[in-house]
Amino acid sequence: MNKLMSSKYWWVFLIAVIAAVNYIASVFHYRVDLTQEKRYTLSNPTKRLLKGLKEEINVTVFLQGDLPADFRNLRNSAEELLQEFRELAPNKLNISFKRPGEGLEEEEKIAYQLYLDSLGIRPTNVRVQLKAGESQEERLVYPGALVSADGRTMAVDLLQGQDMGGGLQTLNIANALLEYKFAHAIQKLVQERAPVIGYLVGNGEALSYNVYDLIEKTLKPAYGFGFAPIDSLPVIPLDFDAIIVFKPTQRFTDDQKLKLDQYVMHGGKLIWMIDNLYAEMDSLMRAQNDFVAFDRGLNIEDLLFRYGVRINQDLVQDLQCDKIPLAVGSFGDKPQIELVPWQYFPLLSSYSGHPIAKNLNAVLSIFPNSIDTVEAEGIRKTTLLATSAHSRMLSTPAIVSLNSVRNEDDLKLFNRSHIPVAMLLEGKFTSLYANRLRPGLADSLNRIYHQPYLAASEMENRMIVIADADIAGNVVTQQEGPLPMGMNQFTKTQYANKDFITNCIEYLVNPSGILSARSKTVTLRLLDPAKVEAEKTRWQLMNVGLPVAAVLLLAAIYQAMRRKKFALNK
Repeated sequence: MNKLMSSKYWWVFLIAVIAAVNYIASVFHYRVDLTQEKRYTLSNPTKRLLKGLKEEINVTVFLQGDLPADFRNLRNSAEELLQEFRELAPNKLNISFKRPGEGLEEEEKIAYQLYLDSLGIRPTNVRVQLKAGESQEERLVYPGALVSADGRTMAVDLLQGQDMGGGLQTLNIANALLEYKFAHAIQKLVQERAPVIGYLVGNGEALSYNVYDLIEKTLKPAYGFGFAPIDSLPVIPLDFDAIIVFKPTQRFTDDQKLKLDQYVMHGGKLIWMIDNLYAEMDSLMRAQNDFVAFDRGLNIEDLLFRYGVRINQDLVQDLQCDKIPLAVGSFGDKPQIELVPWQYFPLLSSYSGHPIAKNLNAVLSIFPNSIDTVEAEGIRKTTLLATSAHSRMLSTPAIVSLNSVRNEDDLKLFNRSHIPVAMLLEGKFTSLYANRLRPGLADSLNRIYHQPYLAASEMENRMIVIADADIAGNVVTQQEGPLPMGMNQFTKTQYANKDFITNCIEYLVNPSGILSARSKTVTLRLLDPAKVEAEKTRWQLMNVGLPVAAVLLLAAIYQAMRRKKFALNK
């Protein structure tokens, strides 16, 4: 080695070593994740998905060109993540970054952007400064991607479910969700069988345009879908991976409850979306004053009680709420309309850290009820959505008033924190009809319908109870028709209702565990402004002076060694 380094061709050897090291580094990539939250570590379900890919996946990300610093950071994070994806799935993942419609004529570019808009990838207006000293200009950024395989395409909106008013925090959360969003899209494209979701009918469940977004835009494009007429079915088929019970308005009979109960005992998943009290904005508009919210009499209290929860006969109010237009005075003979906070429309959040609701924007609720948990052996309960720290409950008879908050004394009544509105139940459920079922009926279930009666579920199961069906409903206007669920028709604010409902369904019916990637947290470690100001000069000197001092020191050592060498040679 010494001979080689002292020969006149030492530089050839050095170039060869550098080339070899670079080649090995390009083929074998490894990094150690030293972050506390393991932000650079992929979840095990994602790794299994990528290693098992059998078909080629194409990913096109629309974050390219001149971007603000925050969006460049998002782009770089997406590129690093997808590179790690590709290393787990060699020769199966093609990745490209480009602008929407790049290389197309103007008309074709507009058509392509409209196509992206139809898929749910909508632009964000940002300000970009191209060169130092020049004025900023506004540009449209498409923070999304298309993932395709074998002629099938899925859109990935990197900011979906986030409030762009959150600024840096919003993009930080988007960074944390990158793995889930790309892995979920890939998993949907390669799955051999789409889960089948049933929509229960027979007890006055909504079938109007108020569930258009839920059925036509959320369920049908992503899952197998079918209606489940409870009175026409001797038993609820287990072909349904999950059943949605959306806003029933008519009383359940014992026969109907038995069908739902045995569906759960045999492993079927239920999502209850229940309005226990009749409280609708139509009633308020007609009365133009106060009205009393009354019990619908659904007769499911005993069934839910056996599973571990109780939906209360009350209305929940919260100071953290949405706005509606109300007359606050008059100007001449015309009423003066303003958007004012409406405490009956709480904005719900998650405090449990569960992947269903973690890293989501607020979820809009409309006249929700509260949920209590009750003792149910073997059942684990997790609160998915709850009110803020400034809320209250109005017990039956609950009076809905246009002016529910009149003065500061009323504000003091909002002293309850984190009232549960949506609950996840997991474990081995016990049948409501254990030791109560007639022997003849149990025999019929087994002999005729080939679904034996079970007094308890044999395996772990899950269900979700939401004490506000309107979370999954949508407003219908004369001008625009059905709006997306969770959109305020007056302010056009889009809340995260659709993402929450989709995550609920995915958690129940997707056994891959991909949803666990939503639990990832990317912590913002911001500098202390006061400390920065106090120590700014010292750190500037260290950053500028230390490198220069190091170079001068090395030069002095090198010169000393040369002088010593030549002195010995003489």
